[in-house]
Amino acid sequence: QVQLVESGGGLVQPGGSLRLSCAASGFTLDNYAIGWFRQAPGKAREGVSCISSGDGSAYYAASVKGRFTISRDNAKNTVYLQMNSLKPEDTAVYYCATDCTVAVATIGAKLSGYWGQGTQVTVSS
Repeated sequence: QVQLVESGGGLVQPGGSLRLSCAASGFTLDNYAIGWFRQAPGKAREGVSCISSGDGSAYYAASVKGRFTISRDNAKNTVYLQMNSLKPEDTAVYYCATDCTVAVATIGAKLSGYWGQGTQVTVSS
């Protein structure tokens, strides 16, 4: 059974850090570009980061560039999102998905991709 499971979310103070994990089962993550997306209440879904299959090229939304780092551990079949210098506006449910795309500095997702169930990140003092 194909499944993506996110973990690592939580409550953190502004300026703090969290590391999100996206663990795959039923398929090999390295065969896919994997993206992180987020959605805050009342806002549209936003592509945060995308890491390509193969060479692992990483792409970031302007809003997180320099603060977030995406990486993959093929041995663990897991993709990570290290989030530093968190801001209240980073508060959202974060999802990972396969088959992310990058076009004109915008990170998107194919409808055919697999998605996880999401993990809540709350940045608040």
